[in-house]
Amino acid sequence: MRYKKLGGTGLEVSVIGYGAIKLPRISQDVATACINRALDLGVNFIDTARAYGDSERKIGIATEGRRDEFYIATKTGERTADGAKADLKTSLSELKMDRIDLWQLHSVSDREQYEKVMGPGGALEAAKWAKKQGLVDHIGITIHRDLDVMRDAIESGEFETIMVAYSIIDQEGVGEEILPLAKEAGMGVIVMKPLSGGALVSPRSSEDEAVGNDPIVRLNLRHIISQDAVSTVIPGMMRMEEVEENCSVGEEISPLSEEERAELLRMIGSTGISFRYGQRCLRCGYCQPCPSGINIPQVFKALDQYQGYPDNLKYIGIRTYQALEVKPDACVECRECVEKCPGGLDIPEKLKEAQRILEEAIAAMESS
Repeated sequence: MRYKKLGGTGLEVSVIGYGAIKLPRISQDVATACINRALDLGVNFIDTARAYGDSERKIGIATEGRRDEFYIATKTGERTADGAKADLKTSLSELKMDRIDLWQLHSVSDREQYEKVMGPGGALEAAKWAKKQGLVDHIGITIHRDLDVMRDAIESGEFETIMVAYSIIDQEGVGEEILPLAKEAGMGVIVMKPLSGGALVSPRSSEDEAVGNDPIVRLNLRHIISQDAVSTVIPGMMRMEEVEENCSVGEEISPLSEEERAELLRMIGSTGISFRYGQRCLRCGYCQPCPSGINIPQVFKALDQYQGYPDNLKYIGIRTYQALEVKPDACVECRECVEKCPGGLDIPEKLKEAQRILEEAIAAMESS
């Protein structure tokens, strides 16, 4: 297992961490076996949350006698200082521990939530209090989707780590914008949802097929941990085969070759992975340059943002679309992009669909 510094915390963490979000779905005996096998294989970072059912309790039972072998990270979803303090007390009790190595403000994923935790009487006050009391060693934040909030959290100087969703098909722009910014700020970066919630796996005829020997999983994890700004990635694990497979990837952090990257994107594309809104652009850029000057990946990024974000964030997709210098209706249907696309998307048709949806959204916004 390889290890990296977790930003400026002074902690050196395994590049493969243990994501404990799935522990409520398995028995204590299985959880104990999987967690201890991960520790045996060199994992020294376990991430959980107050919101993850009985995950904290299972970790506490599973790791008795091994507390000095790993760092524990947990989270509070409370927005007030009083609520967060109550969460911390419960977390310590469930984990059977007297301190938390990394305590994170959980899913602060829009402007309203950010202002609440950062303001007077907010959860950040509780985190600072807990650190002074010696109950937590380091303070972090986890954010889904909103790049503006991510930037503000990084630039605030209040957090030592940030947790973000990222994968080979980064749909949010995290790799382009947030990872370099966090690195420059000296923050530790923890990657969640590396397999897009379980979508980035090879097709299976049964739930257990290919677990432990999946090239899509292995190459994608390797891509993530090879990013210089990334400290650790926390795939959710609830099977021994997953533990063995993921930990073996942690032995090698060399970047993917161009051939490996192309093959990974080809495999993802050929599976017909549908995600949330039909087969989607992988934003690999292989379709570029477009003879008509259309930034095809950016068009689909705008659509993904508009369709995938909650109502209070949909404006981000519209803003991305409006910033395009060349709109999709410039397409002359030469179909060069289709020939290059590893996913075999009918890009001209999907460009028309994207423009229709986004133009209708803009019209509705302007008339309201």
